[in-house]
Amino acid sequence: MTDKQKGEQAGRPIVSSAHLVSDESAELSEFEFGMIIASHAFDRWIVRCMSAAGWSDLGPLDVLVLHSVNHRERAKKIADICLVLNIEDTHTVSYSLKKLVKLGLVAGRRKGKEIFYATTDQGREACARYREIREDCLIRSLNALGDVNRDIGDLASLLRGLSGLYDQAARSAASL
Repeated sequence: MTDKQKGEQAGRPIVSSAHLVSDESAELSEFEFGMIIASHAFDRWIVRCMSAAGWSDLGPLDVLVLHSVNHRERAKKIADICLVLNIEDTHTVSYSLKKLVKLGLVAGRRKGKEIFYATTDQGREACARYREIREDCLIRSLNALGDVNRDIGDLASLLRGLSGLYDQAARSAASL
């Protein structure tokens, strides 16, 4: 590759699908590619972290559901979990809950027509162990990058805002 070709490539956005790059926002295509690889890396991380905590039979959604159920030590309905995790397919969360119940990490209790799920002692211990491993393997590495917590907070805010734009765009596309 010539120096000219290298220079031309250096100015191009790093994307997964060049045919989707917009003249108005090549940066959005770069962001989407970053989201794709970050999402897969995050899924790998949470599964491996939970495996290190002693629970190797859980997939990414199972781990997210377990932590959501454990959040603030309050029992939750499937609809609440789906809302917080922004999941439309309630059956996937229902399947994860059944799996977590079978493993003894979560228990369901019926109140009227609804079932409320809460972590068991074993589930709370799994979440606590996950946190310890997260501190050792992830937070220490993060701290090695310097003071990035403010940037991460800003990024989290931007991601939440962009998720709203993607949700609105999905509704618009569904109406076409």
